[in-house]
Amino acid sequence: MKCPKCQSKNPDSVKFCGECGTQLPPFEDIAATETIEAPREELTTGSTFAGRYHIIEELGKGGMGKVYKAQDTEIREKVALKLIKPEIAADKKTIERVRHELTTARKIRHKNICGMYDIGEANGTTFITMEYVPGEDLKSFLRRSKKLTVETAVSIGKQICEGLTEAHKLGVVHRDLKPGNIMIDTEGNVRIMDFGIARSLSAKAVTVAGTMVGTPEYMSPEQAEGKEVDHRSDIYSLGVILFEMVTGQPPFEGESPLSVAMKHKSEAPPNPKKLVPQIPEGLNRLILRCLEKDRTRRYQTAEEILTDLAALEKSLPAAERITFKSKTLTPREITVKFQFRRLVIPVAIVIVIVSFKLHLDKSTFRKLNSITYFD
Repeated sequence: MKCPKCQSKNPDSVKFCGECGTQLPPFEDIAATETIEAPREELTTGSTFAGRYHIIEELGKGGMGKVYKAQDTEIREKVALKLIKPEIAADKKTIERVRHELTTARKIRHKNICGMYDIGEANGTTFITMEYVPGEDLKSFLRRSKKLTVETAVSIGKQICEGLTEAHKLGVVHRDLKPGNIMIDTEGNVRIMDFGIARSLSAKAVTVAGTMVGTPEYMSPEQAEGKEVDHRSDIYSLGVILFEMVTGQPPFEGESPLSVAMKHKSEAPPNPKKLVPQIPEGLNRLILRCLEKDRTRRYQTAEEILTDLAALEKSLPAAERITFKSKTLTPREITVKFQFRRLVIPVAIVIVIVSFKLHLDKSTFRKLNSITYFD
């Protein structure tokens, strides 16, 4: 066996290292330790996980673990596979909470919410599968663009509200709403992701009070205090996202996650319009209302925000309104249009030819008649 201090090899029969004299652990303990399979924290492209998920590529990593794009060989569809960090998976209460929440999250069927599939365990690793959405998350979109136009921010905000409205109706709170959990697919549609760690309001029995869950930059004051949260916590987080989209920065920043969380709890947010004077006053008021410390003074539902954003969008100049999806002709429309154009010209030519021929035939007929008559 190897000495744990100097790494020199020793016979199994000795109790002390022959080189440094360090006491060696019993052989039985060493043998037992070596047979334990360590949980896998990352997968390689081309490998197969849990006997059914063929790994295509790594998509990224977050607070709960790494996410991969994979082909589910059983249902023959691409999925997003999230491997939960070992330190999180080791907490059985946390996994039970996530399992319970997934049961509710799977019931959400909405165009602005990424579908959740299942939670399982393989090779000592706990994993979650969800719908794969091709596109870019809002976090990287903001990193490239710095800040968005009012029109784009309003359009994205409306779609987030539509998804939240559906989830909140089912009693599901996201609790970690942030740009990294919002995907914009290849057609410009917004999809809220990671409802796997959302908390069902009816699942209080598996919720640990006093536990701070969320990302500090987008965390509501009640989350920062470890208090019980409801759907109005998501509304606060949405306010932070809207603030960042139009100003290019979150309302609060700090040297540590704790300092940021405390600012959400005690400091008033900056006025967005002072940072970017071009922001419409209506949008400025909407953002600040979402960011009220007292949740009773915030918007009470995502549907209310959606109504105000829709009204604000209508007030924007028509030339400045944004539509992510440009209207394109379908193959059938293209076929009909082109066939019609191709048909008009030949038909016109045929009509001219026929008319000319008829005229020619009449003239010839008259001439023939005249000849016959005179003969």
